[in-house]
Amino acid sequence: MTVSTHPVDEHLPAPKLAALGLQHVLVMYAGAVAVPLIVGRALKLSPEQVAMLISADLFCCGLVTLIQSLGATQWFGIKLPVMMGVTFASVAPMVAMANSNPGVAGAGLIFGSIIGAGVVSILIAPVVSRMLRFFPPVVTGTIIAVIGISLMRVGINWIFGNPFGPTAPNVVNPEHAKWLADVTALAGSGTAPAIPKGLALVGTVPNPLYAQLPHIAIAGVVLVSILLIAKYAKGFVANISVLLGIVIGGVIATSMGLMNFDKVAKASWFDVVLPFEIATPIFDPILILTMSLVMVVVMIESTGMFLALSDLTGRKIDQKALTAGLRTDGLGTLIGGIFNTFPYTSFSQNVGLVGVTGVKSRFVCVAGGVILIVLGLLPKMAALVESLPTFVLGGAGLVMFGMVAATGIRILAAVDYKTNRNNLFIVAVSIGIGMIPLIAPNFKQWMPHNLHPLIESGILLASIAAVALNLFFNGASANEADAVDAAKLADAH
Repeated sequence: MTVSTHPVDEHLPAPKLAALGLQHVLVMYAGAVAVPLIVGRALKLSPEQVAMLISADLFCCGLVTLIQSLGATQWFGIKLPVMMGVTFASVAPMVAMANSNPGVAGAGLIFGSIIGAGVVSILIAPVVSRMLRFFPPVVTGTIIAVIGISLMRVGINWIFGNPFGPTAPNVVNPEHAKWLADVTALAGSGTAPAIPKGLALVGTVPNPLYAQLPHIAIAGVVLVSILLIAKYAKGFVANISVLLGIVIGGVIATSMGLMNFDKVAKASWFDVVLPFEIATPIFDPILILTMSLVMVVVMIESTGMFLALSDLTGRKIDQKALTAGLRTDGLGTLIGGIFNTFPYTSFSQNVGLVGVTGVKSRFVCVAGGVILIVLGLLPKMAALVESLPTFVLGGAGLVMFGMVAATGIRILAAVDYKTNRNNLFIVAVSIGIGMIPLIAPNFKQWMPHNLHPLIESGILLASIAAVALNLFFNGASANEADAVDAAKLADAH
């Protein structure tokens, strides 16, 4: 009598594992390296130190992914197809710390707060995992839908350019900049009034680097390629449609001169990642508390990710498994602080990839983790992946992030609206509140700064609103099985 293997535990042939694992890596790579770039520059670290941050980040991404997907004792690892990466929820408080304390000293404060928050997260994981009954399908579906909608901004910015910085939609008029420079010089000589402190010019001239038509066209080709491959290809080729779409976009970008390999030529072949290579951690209780609050946000978001994966893969997760998964968020954050990187969580875009490919084996993510470790140790290989233009990744991002939102919608489709109209209010209001930071990012400018890390996440706001409204309308009588299943629907793949 043969014992059937659950799709999550299926061992695929090595070539398939490598290709599917690489696909996961490519989908998360831009998001994974964005945080060290942002924080490293905010700290005003040298280019070499920022490069070290990126390598250490990739190494830790891979290491924590192995722990989460493969499992490490009964205490760590949810053993689902999970890719771990730096959480964007931690960016704002880290940038605030960097602005107040730039340089290596500021880096030490950041890494100390991350190590402290990692320890706290490990300790409180069992408490967070017992909150399953507060997450019935109407709550989890709403949260996952908001996660997908929020991530769409990332994919769209990959295509057109970031709204701030070198690729902002508008730049300062050169004539205006020259006028201000001349007036500043006169003010310095005493022949003109002093320039008010903080005076700055606003960009009013269209930026030629923003929304370039060739970039949009290539992103469109990537998107169409993915859709055509998914529709007409069969088997394994269909399963790597996203990877093939990215490769097609990379080839086109190279042929048009929009992708070069200068960084690959300059990068070294091998570099060892060591603990405390950039800064020695400094432990500040207030900063540790701030980062610990951020980790509570992260674990709430992770709960939604794990429930989405449970629904996508058909594997039920109980309170013990959820605790192990959340505890790994804390362990990953602790490891990140030790290796001078950042807090880690499950990457939601990779949850979408599981839905797109229909491949549920956790060993695909194990392969992805190994690839990330290799990229962290081999800067030249990491530079090759890093050379992919963001607009190429943006075409694939629309599919990935949209699939996360679609997963939430699929869960919400099973919610009872006919006999319980109050569920409509829960979904409607929670999604609306979750959109506030997306539509009005400066809504918090008059609120206490200590609250900013907690309220600038639309995902957290939607989570709080959904849980609170569900308690108000429905109470906390839902059983854990309903919360874990998050709606039983036929798998679309």
